[in-house]
Amino acid sequence: MRIHVGSRLELQLTQPTPMIAMLKVHASRVSDLDLPERFTTTPAVPLHPYVDAFGNRAVRFVAPAGTFGIESEAYVNDSGEPDIEGFDAAEIPVADLPNDVLPYLQASRYCDTEFLSNTAWNLFQNVTPGWGRVQAICDFVHNHLTFDYQQARATRTASEAYNEGVGVCRDFTHLGISFVRALNIPARYCTGFLGDIGMPPPYPPGDFAAYMEVYLGGKWWVFDPRNNVRRIGRILVGRGRDAADVPILHSFGANLLSGFEVWTDEVADRPDSIALSA
Repeated sequence: MRIHVGSRLELQLTQPTPMIAMLKVHASRVSDLDLPERFTTTPAVPLHPYVDAFGNRAVRFVAPAGTFGIESEAYVNDSGEPDIEGFDAAEIPVADLPNDVLPYLQASRYCDTEFLSNTAWNLFQNVTPGWGRVQAICDFVHNHLTFDYQQARATRTASEAYNEGVGVCRDFTHLGISFVRALNIPARYCTGFLGDIGMPPPYPPGDFAAYMEVYLGGKWWVFDPRNNVRRIGRILVGRGRDAADVPILHSFGANLLSGFEVWTDEVADRPDSIALSA
């Protein structure tokens, strides 16, 4: 299947402001692009793409004062299959984990496992280790938190989400990751496009989605505490230790978001080309 993804942001700025945007399809999905991506700004400014320490494709620029727009667009070929399952995937002892996986066992800015470790073990120590234990964590988080955009808070940690019982997809993901890490299982934060392909209507407005990847049986597997079902058409944009590593837009100065649009749609056809900027 072919999926048309993209985003459009409009900002109001009082002064020139350095920014980093992470809106491009992740390097691991570049080979699936049907056409080169489009990344543009209005007004146009010099763009400086780079790859960060986590392998994410970012773009730096300085936005001028006034109204400033950022737009991204891509056509991505996808299998059309739901997230892969691995019911037999086992936990790996910490001593046997690869070196590059170890950072995803540690506490991070929003995944404050030190405050949740006892809770995690009390809740899940008697669950059979492996895939079933991670799924039990997702089930718990999915039922424990109430999704509410109106109560979104950029500074909410996993332990705060647990105590408050409310959050948005990033909070569901942070709490899931924290429980998983507390049980000595590596987990990392992911953000990207996730439309409603294969889901019944009505459909909510488009947004970026947060979910997690968990290391079991020598592989990374997708788990989604917010939706808690295997979904079709995830298009990864960024991954890291938590949301602090993969902000969609990092602004080094004050700004007001005056417009926001995200789309993720299955399409039969695509144009012959889309303008390539960076």
